Amino acid sequence: MKGIVFTEFFQLVETLFGTDMVDDIIDDCELETDGAYTAVGTYNHVELLHLVGALSKHSNIPVKDLVYKYGHHLFSRFSELMPHFFEEPQSAFEFLESVHDTIHVEVKKLYPEANLPSFKTTREDDKTLIMVYESQCPFADFAHGLMAGCIDFYKEDIEIDSEDQNTDEMYSRIFTLKKK
Repeated sequence: MKGIVFTEFFQLVETLFGTDMVDDIIDDCELETDGAYTAVGTYNHVELLHLVGALSKHSNIPVKDLVYKYGHHLFSRFSELMPHFFEEPQSAFEFLESVHDTIHVEVKKLYPEANLPSFKTTREDDKTLIMVYESQCPFADFAHGLMAGCIDFYKEDIEIDSEDQNTDEMYSRIFTLKKK
């Protein structure tokens, strides 16, 4: 997992809970990195799971809710940090349809070792987009938060329903996005 995911997570924790909380969750976890990340480094996704678990314990907020909130937050940060990805898409559906074949391709050029999830999209009609998330990492709630952040960015009224389709080898969730 790219380091920007970790560094931005710490920024969000600091904003919402203060710097002491960042120190507390790092202290609670046995991390190979000791909690030291750079935005361009690559790190084991398990460390993020441990950090979120520790934050859940300290904040009494369920992990699922924290991961969703973080995904939502990170989308807005991506729009600030990487505005070139937001130049062409004119809607949430257009942006989400570009993730796998455009954005992830560009990320892989910069970071060939990046282990990115797969997103397959299908437009059922003008008001419905089906998005299938597949990954070896359990971050479907994070993806859900990113999608919600995208919808807010484009100021659209879209409802997201989802259904897990996990297997022993793969985490998978089918998201159905419907314009209201």
